[in-house]
Amino acid sequence: MKVVLASAKRKTAVARVVVREGRGRVRINGIPLEIYQPELARWKIMEPLLLAGKDIVSKVDVYVNVRGGGIMGQASAARTAIARALVEWTGNEKLRELYSKYDRYLLVEDPRRTEPKKPRGRSARAKRQKGYR
Repeated sequence: MKVVLASAKRKTAVARVVVREGRGRVRINGIPLEIYQPELARWKIMEPLLLAGKDIVSKVDVYVNVRGGGIMGQASAARTAIARALVEWTGNEKLRELYSKYDRYLLVEDPRRTEPKKPRGRSARAKRQKGYR
């Protein structure tokens, strides 16, 4: 039985994916993708599956375990991990090209992180105003 493992990160979210031979089931943290909430995150996770097509997706089961970060960070990490796993599973160079043309971040992690907060301010860039001039 063929099994492919892949992982991806986005901000502080980490997603691990297991792809096995199966009947096209997709689960995120044990929840079927069809009922995963919120809907925006569900569509984001579905992107690599829709691009790959039914002929590939219907032959595999995809199990995603994602921890850390927020809802959309988790969704972005999951979609990158799923895309990487499907490319590795099929060994298809055309699928890799399709993903990279559609959105480069399907295969490459987004390196952006939140900037740390600095002293004398309420956020990373905002500073306390001076009222004497």
